[in-house]
Amino acid sequence: MKIHTTAIIDADAKLDHGVEVGAYSIIGPDVKIGKNVIIGPHVVIESSTQIGESCHIHQFCSIGAPPQDLKYSGEKTFLVIGKFNIIREFVTIHRATAAEDGITSIGDNNMIMSYCHVAHNCKVGSHVVMANAATLAGHVRVEDYAIIGGLSGIHQFSNIGAHCIIGGASAVVKDVPPYTMVAGNHAKLFGLNLIGLKRRNFPEKTINGIKKAYQTIFRSKLLLEDALKKAHEEAEDIPEVIHFLQFIRESKRGTCR
Repeated sequence: MKIHTTAIIDADAKLDHGVEVGAYSIIGPDVKIGKNVIIGPHVVIESSTQIGESCHIHQFCSIGAPPQDLKYSGEKTFLVIGKFNIIREFVTIHRATAAEDGITSIGDNNMIMSYCHVAHNCKVGSHVVMANAATLAGHVRVEDYAIIGGLSGIHQFSNIGAHCIIGGASAVVKDVPPYTMVAGNHAKLFGLNLIGLKRRNFPEKTINGIKKAYQTIFRSKLLLEDALKKAHEEAEDIPEVIHFLQFIRESKRGTCR
């Protein structure tokens, strides 16, 4: 391990081999840091935080601070961060409240750019990109491969679907269906993220199935329940289409339209 002489590390913290800690960084109690993690200077990692291997946390980040929730009264809660994540300057990621499972979690291979915020009880998947100053309020769910544009704000309890893209400076107050593009204040649908799907090598049959379901749900004049039923009948057991329809059916906030 390469620990700068000015870093302060609690005796109860556990650092695996290959960890680097920069100048003036502080690591609190009950913190577990996986192998080959790089922590820049002036980083604060507070208690009950777990970080997987090969993450790179840049300078001036605040990781594992208590939640910004008036209901929180010091209960033991957790932050769990996976492997191979890049967390850039001035990012803030908070531990959970005692609600739900008491865990804020972030998956693997994510890019969280400067000044982003991940609030309490959020569940962020893997391969997610949050551009500069994108913010997640409490209890937000973000599925794999979502892209959230810079300066965007996501309302609490919203769900962000897989492989979607959210335009910069958007205000998202409803759920964003998988595979779609949204933008604006308040965010509205602008079709499917076809470029993203092709870059991810989605089969043509799958893309066509998603297109058909999208047109039935959002372009027909059917009531939503009738549109979902019709789209499900036409889905041909394509997993991505089934996920698309299930996401919309289970939405509690309603989806962007």
